[in-house]
Amino acid sequence: MAHIHWYPGHIAKAEKKLKELINLVDVVIEVLDARIPESSVYPDIKKLLGEKPRLIVLNKADLADENMLKEWIELYQKQTGFPVIASCAAKNNDISTIVNKVTELAKPKIDKLVEKGLLPRPARVIVVGMPNVGKSSIINKLIKKGKTKVGAKAGVTRQQQWVRVNPKIDLLDTPGIIPLKQEDQTKAAKLAMVNSVSENAYENEEVAQELLQILAQKYPDMVKNYYNLSDEISLEAIAKSRNWIVKNSEPDITRTAVMVLTDFRSGRIGKFILDDSKTESIG
Repeated sequence: MAHIHWYPGHIAKAEKKLKELINLVDVVIEVLDARIPESSVYPDIKKLLGEKPRLIVLNKADLADENMLKEWIELYQKQTGFPVIASCAAKNNDISTIVNKVTELAKPKIDKLVEKGLLPRPARVIVVGMPNVGKSSIINKLIKKGKTKVGAKAGVTRQQQWVRVNPKIDLLDTPGIIPLKQEDQTKAAKLAMVNSVSENAYENEEVAQELLQILAQKYPDMVKNYYNLSDEISLEAIAKSRNWIVKNSEPDITRTAVMVLTDFRSGRIGKFILDDSKTESIG
């Protein structure tokens, strides 16, 4: 597969900005894409977040293989020591869980402030993650619960807006966008599959073909059933089954690739997780 490359621009600058935001908070909500729970983890996440406690949210869980998702939640809790929950934009029933976990994670910091003779204050929280993993949907869910903007904080920052989610939590309403620094091309391809990479950085045909190879290995029956295939799982076979033929009786690979990526991203083919959970240490 051709190398996936994106505008590397200013990764150091983006990291610096993100670290400045993280320095303002007590707890980080790290959002991952449940369909690629390993590939959407930033390679240097520990270095980026330092010692900040974090809640890991596997978002878009409604598009992910439920059985594998349970394995990933257990794996991440064991390997990171942090709480891990599944979430999806369509449902708000996880808001109280997020709020409770964040409050628990912030308690040691707030307790220390009280020990120093300071008044207890709400925990300060930021939501971070790769592009398009659903950071804004998590922020919007929490803001709808709170709705009260509390403005800039003296001695913290003038530009950033904070939202009072409940008496114990203030949320920075700016998502922390983790810059795409990805030397691992397998992970880069998976980020492209879930639309976390600019479309200018890859060829649809190559990414769709690689997606089909993964699905053929992990979920062959679901793909064959959806596209009415008898044997081979490929762009050519799908184009022929749809009778999408261009000049010289060639299958229309370009059109088919776009359709496959759209079908996958919308969950029409089925619920999948592309990463294998038998993996090296994470985050």
